[in-house]
Amino acid sequence: MKNNPKISVITIVYNDVVHLESTIRSVLEQTYRYIDYVIIDGNSSDGTVDIIRKYSNKLGYWSSEPDKGIYDAMNKGLNAATGDYVLFLNSGDKLYHANLLSELFENPGDQLPDVVYGETMIIAEDGSEIGLRRLKAPDALTWKSLKDGMLVCHQSFFAKRELAPMYNLNYKIAADYEWMLAILKKAVIIHNCHQIVAAFLDGGLSKNHIRQSLKERFSIMVHYYGWMPTIFNHLLIGLRFFNFLLINKRF
Repeated sequence: MKNNPKISVITIVYNDVVHLESTIRSVLEQTYRYIDYVIIDGNSSDGTVDIIRKYSNKLGYWSSEPDKGIYDAMNKGLNAATGDYVLFLNSGDKLYHANLLSELFENPGDQLPDVVYGETMIIAEDGSEIGLRRLKAPDALTWKSLKDGMLVCHQSFFAKRELAPMYNLNYKIAADYEWMLAILKKAVIIHNCHQIVAAFLDGGLSKNHIRQSLKERFSIMVHYYGWMPTIFNHLLIGLRFFNFLLINKRF
């Protein structure tokens, strides 16, 4: 039986003094002991750094300096991480409950999975639950699953650190989608934990920049799946959406 793996949880933050502490507490209150918590701040000026300093003796690493965007900050987090697995939990998001990491990683078997994934709960500003993410995690996930979009939320996706590449800074919105695809292409053992992993604060970068996100994801899909399969799949998605409108008499 293998030793309990160390989990690097990486939080990216910039000027979010309102939400950061709840994110930090959701990590530090975990009953699992083998956590390397990394916080990368983008040189905040609103009191965020004071919150980080409050918990600094419980962190594996933290920094506060200017960066070139969220994925540059994530790359800094990857470089600082020392765990067997990495999970990105951005400011405002939370691990779903205090026993989560213990339930997922305590007393593992002889072979650790390359990826562990699960469901995501969407939460409002006040912390109340809106409901599960619309895209449900597939029972069996492979890199080909993501031809239908980002079926697993970035915040509910643990990956072995040795499989995790740096984020591609050519993408400003959808680099996390490409990052997950790159990991899944290399992964052999992919485990669905059948649990809610993260509470995700409604909104986010891609939701606020939908057009650019769609363009970047289309480019990534073409790279991984080819032109014709990508175009054909988009036509199917369009037909399914049209059928949804027809059934629900939305036009």
